[in-house]
Amino acid sequence: MNAPSPENRGGPVPDGIEDKKQTAPAWFKDLRDRICKAFEDLEDEIGARDGPLADRPAGRFERTPWERTDSTGEKGGGGVMSMMHGRVFEKVGVHISTVHGEFSPEFRGQIPGANDDPRFWASGISLIAHPHNPHVPAVHMNTRMVVTTRQWFGGGADLTPVLDARRTQEDPDTVSFHDAMKAACDAHEVADYDAYKAWCDDYFFLKHRDEPRGIGGIFYDYLHSGDWDADFAFTRDVGLAFLKIYPELVRRNFEKPWTDAERDEQLIRRGRYVEYNLLYDRGTIFGLKTGGNVASILSSMPPVVKWP
Repeated sequence: MNAPSPENRGGPVPDGIEDKKQTAPAWFKDLRDRICKAFEDLEDEIGARDGPLADRPAGRFERTPWERTDSTGEKGGGGVMSMMHGRVFEKVGVHISTVHGEFSPEFRGQIPGANDDPRFWASGISLIAHPHNPHVPAVHMNTRMVVTTRQWFGGGADLTPVLDARRTQEDPDTVSFHDAMKAACDAHEVADYDAYKAWCDDYFFLKHRDEPRGIGGIFYDYLHSGDWDADFAFTRDVGLAFLKIYPELVRRNFEKPWTDAERDEQLIRRGRYVEYNLLYDRGTIFGLKTGGNVASILSSMPPVVKWP
C-alpha cells in the first residue's frame, strides 16, 4: 500500500489544539509507565521460574531526560529515554518525546503542511525490544501526534521473529500478534486493518535483500478522520493492544533453551534490523533531521549483531 496522496495527508488543525497538545503527551507518558512496569515484571518472572539467565540480576529501566536543540541553538522541547538491560531483555528502550521547532528548508517538502509554514510540534512514544532468547521475537511499536499547518496521528506495531522456523504467518505467535492488531483496528471506524496490515508489509521491507523485516503487524500515518477524539482513541488502543499481547508472547517463549546455532541465527537477523533502520526507517531520518536525541534515536540498534 502506498502512502496517501499529499492532499490527503493529515487534515486541518482541529479546534482546541493547545489542549490536545497536553492530552496526547500525557497519554504517551502513561503508556510508557505501563509498558516499563510490564517489562520489569517479566524480568522478575523469569527469576521466579528459574528460567535461562535467571541467575543474573533482574533488569530495571534507567531514565535519562534530554532537551532538543536545533542547528541554530534554539531549544524546542525534549524527551525521556528509558533503557533496560536485563535477563529477559538484552536491550530494550521505551522512549517518549514532545518536540517543536522549524523544519530545515531541505526537509520541508517531505512533511505535509511544512511548505506553508515550517513550524512543527510532535509528540509520541517509541520502543524496540531485543530479547536474549532467540525464541522470543523482537518487537517495535510507536504512536505519535504531529502538528504543522495540518494535524495527524501515526504509528503501529510490528513483530520480528529471529529464527527462520518462526518467521511464518502460521506460527502461533504471528497469529496472536495479528489478531491483537486486528482487534484494535476493528474496534474503531477510523481504522482500516487490511490497509494498515498491507502498509506495514510494504513499509518494513528490505528492498536490497528482497525480504520482509519480520512477519508484519500494522502501520498507519497521516490519520485525520475529522474526529480528533476518534483518531486519538484508536491510537491509544494500538498501544494498549501491544501492551497486552507482547508480554504474552514473551511468556510463551522465555523459558525455552537455545543452541549456539540459534544464537548465531538471531545475531544475523539482527544485522538485517540494523540495515533496515539505517537505510529506510523514516522515524530515524525524521529524528536525526529535526535535532532529536541521537542516543535515543539509535537506541533501536541491537546490542550485538553478526554479518556472516
